[in-house]
Amino acid sequence: MDSETNPLAVIGAGSWGTTLAQLLSDRGLSVRLWVFEEEVYRELCRDRVNHTFLPGVRLSGRVSFTRDLAGAVELAGVVLMAVPSHVFRPVLRALKPHWPAGGVLLSAAKGLEIDSLLTMEGVAREELGPEVPYAALSGPSFAREVALKQPTAVTLASRQREVALNLQRLCSAPYFRIYTSHDVTGVELGGALKNIFAIGAGILEGMGLGDNPRAALITRGLAEMTRLGARLGANAMTLVGLAGLGDLILTCTSPQSRNFQVGVKLGQGAPLSDILAGMAMVAEGVKTSRAAHLLAARLGVEMPLVTAVYRILYEELAPRDAIKKLMSREQKDELEAMTETW
Repeated sequence: MDSETNPLAVIGAGSWGTTLAQLLSDRGLSVRLWVFEEEVYRELCRDRVNHTFLPGVRLSGRVSFTRDLAGAVELAGVVLMAVPSHVFRPVLRALKPHWPAGGVLLSAAKGLEIDSLLTMEGVAREELGPEVPYAALSGPSFAREVALKQPTAVTLASRQREVALNLQRLCSAPYFRIYTSHDVTGVELGGALKNIFAIGAGILEGMGLGDNPRAALITRGLAEMTRLGARLGANAMTLVGLAGLGDLILTCTSPQSRNFQVGVKLGQGAPLSDILAGMAMVAEGVKTSRAAHLLAARLGVEMPLVTAVYRILYEELAPRDAIKKLMSREQKDELEAMTETW
């Protein structure tokens, strides 16, 4: 199927899905944006602005809106999944009977599935089969900054080189630089795990702590990402690239990050239930921390920061007690620890 002439489907009209739909339309492509929320659909049809998730950005006339999932993907050359990770499977399952022949699945979701502990690639393989071409897009990219055409660089990974190259050409823009990769596992793990450490960085901020603990968290968070990645067959270099370290730095240092903001409020003493009740958008790190904690335990991979964030979120561990526990762990040689990680 020719992705240059066939319409593209973007499934999910959150801030990222809306932004990617606009980016693709800037390339002169016809885009169908599937919208789950009735109110968001009405906003888009009325004003061509997603006031709920991307206020102030008017979408191109080349973007059409639909609540019909089957119609959204009809004859689509590329189906871009921009839904939260916890609904990735049910949406794919609903799409399966309508999947366009030759259509490529491009995932922009960042998370791990809680029940199966799979990456989004693993979920897609189970639901659609290995014959459907698959790619993952990830990297340091706040939706609003991309929508405002600020220079951004990301990674697009596929196990099929031709798929990666075709999507690189299709989705690149003067303000949106795409690097290709074959390491789907590394790219997806980086995008998922960084949200956990962003919550941790926000907790430090909310507690009024300074830059020293944040730098330690980012550095050791990268070590944990790399350790789990190595266990699952990822390339360590992927996790020091855009989809790993790049995204980790972005989300751990900016108040634009939803996961960082969750952490700030936790560090200030707010209950998690109250924090989530007041959010319109999904903070992926909350669910991903549970999945990553369980996955690390299953694989026997040491991830003390992930465990600490998980226990703060799900076991009501006080942040100060979590820090004491982390700082009193067995002393280690850094180079030996890094050798074990890499």
